[in-house]
Amino acid sequence: MIEVRAHGRINLIGDHTDYTGGFVLPMLIDPYTTIVGEFTDGDLWSLASDDEPDAVEVDTTIDDPASVRPVWGRYVAGVLHQIRALGLSPRGFRGRVSTSLPIGSGLSSSAALEVAVARVALTGVAELSDVEVATLCQSAERIASGVPCGIMDQLCIASGRPGQATLIDCEQLTIEHCPVPATVRFTYEFIAPRRLSGSEYATRVEESTRANRIIGPLREAKLDRLVDITDPVVQRRARHVITENQRVLDFAHAMRIGDIETMGRLMTESHRSMQHDYETSNELMDAAVERLLDEPDVIGARLTGGGFGGCVVALRRLDH
Repeated sequence: MIEVRAHGRINLIGDHTDYTGGFVLPMLIDPYTTIVGEFTDGDLWSLASDDEPDAVEVDTTIDDPASVRPVWGRYVAGVLHQIRALGLSPRGFRGRVSTSLPIGSGLSSSAALEVAVARVALTGVAELSDVEVATLCQSAERIASGVPCGIMDQLCIASGRPGQATLIDCEQLTIEHCPVPATVRFTYEFIAPRRLSGSEYATRVEESTRANRIIGPLREAKLDRLVDITDPVVQRRARHVITENQRVLDFAHAMRIGDIETMGRLMTESHRSMQHDYETSNELMDAAVERLLDEPDVIGARLTGGGFGGCVVALRRLDH
């Protein structure tokens, strides 16, 4: 019998910067996805779910993961497909998956499933680094969902440590674990369901890519280069990414020195940027952030994750 667990994540700051090779600062949360089962002879993976009515049966040699039914099985198939693409041969498996992560909440339930499947399928087959597992799972998500996601979710889940944030350089794929100052805590709250597939996520990726082509890598660009972007929409997208990358680095520094006021200010500035420049928030999410900011122990708050719904995260003092 084998049992593997993969936690979800919140993102403290740095949204829509990962797919342009920028900086992000996510953090593991308590809810998690578990896979329990046993290996079998042959190439068949059979997974029942405590949360989905239909089980998944998929051959490890599958050529088209996006064709798998039920839809949640595409993430399983995508991981198996990518492991095969490495020249490895995962064994058959029969088991059950359960999760305490709300589906569609923006807490990376799909990435947690992918990492859990990868950890199971690689058992006794190969020992991959956290970065290699995350890269494999990122490719699997893109195949399964059609969403051109960055590396943040998978790499945080594969490498994160409880009680610490994970500063990720999404170009160099380097990681720094950042302890949370002892005087604060982070809380998160689900506001509205969302799905990145079918949302404007892919449009934002394309807009940022256009900005990249005009002024060069956004992780290195300065704000004075924005004048070279004539499309006002693309200019706003670039401004968000450039300023958000700097906010991530400033936030990480503030964490290191325990400057909680700066941490809170940067979180709120990040939300304003997503609200006005990147336009991934909405009225429900904005109202939730404003409500949180009115609470006496809250120092900063923002939308967390890909946007268009999901969760908000707040930085709270512990002395209230």
